[in-house]
Amino acid sequence: MAIDPDYLTSRQFPTITETYNEKDCMLYALGVGMGQDPLDRNCLPFVYEKSLKVMPSQPVVMAHPGFWAAERDIDLDWVQLLQTEQELIIHQPFPSAGTVEATTRLTEVIDKGERIGALIKSERTIRNVESGADLCTVRTTVLARGDGGFGGERKPTPKTDPIPSREPDKVCDLPTLPQQALIYRLTGDLNPLHSDPEVAASAGFKAPILHGLCTMGVMTHALLKLCADYEPERFRHLRLRFSAPVYPGETIRTEVWQDGKEYRFRCKSVEQDKIVINNGYLLID
Repeated sequence: MAIDPDYLTSRQFPTITETYNEKDCMLYALGVGMGQDPLDRNCLPFVYEKSLKVMPSQPVVMAHPGFWAAERDIDLDWVQLLQTEQELIIHQPFPSAGTVEATTRLTEVIDKGERIGALIKSERTIRNVESGADLCTVRTTVLARGDGGFGGERKPTPKTDPIPSREPDKVCDLPTLPQQALIYRLTGDLNPLHSDPEVAASAGFKAPILHGLCTMGVMTHALLKLCADYEPERFRHLRLRFSAPVYPGETIRTEVWQDGKEYRFRCKSVEQDKIVINNGYLLID
């Protein structure tokens, strides 16, 4: 059954209110690989409640509507779903505990043809319930590989942030754990593509793949190290494209090019010798 783009963009999502604490922040940081070296004084503040710091990528899991693509009225082939883009506009740093709320809306559905699929864009702005202040706007694009060809208007792919042709200014290699996806899923993304070998095989993968947002979290660690001296409050704007999946246990290499307070970046799987995140942009204070 073909998806209905008008229905999706008008669909009402409930407002999600979430109370989180220091334990949730530490679990997220562990889920993206922080703390592998428990003696690293730069990483320890993200996984230890003494002067706890919040990862700037953690908003991706806050006040999240859940695995909405599997809901019956949406009727997507969710096994074929892949995230392709992520953007964070950080208005204020997140406190290490509090109550937040957000309402997700689907902003655009783009038909890329039956062979490619459909791009579905969503947005939510996370607010601090107590103060009413906006903390972060989260924009996400997913590719529904099994749901293209519904006859929607074809649109050109928007321009991306180019990667400079010169050698990178900075490079950071960070390993992932074989059980990384099993830890990360405890932050809320229970898609069995990342835990069930049979589901992964049905989607064409040799094993469960790492969540794209977990790869993004590992990348964020690298950007904290290379660009911000492990000071998460300096992050202002982050956007990127996912280009290939990572398997748990692989090493992620982040390459960075600096232009003042702006950075371009990309990530590779060292073992696959393949770019897994591309066209990255970071603005810091």
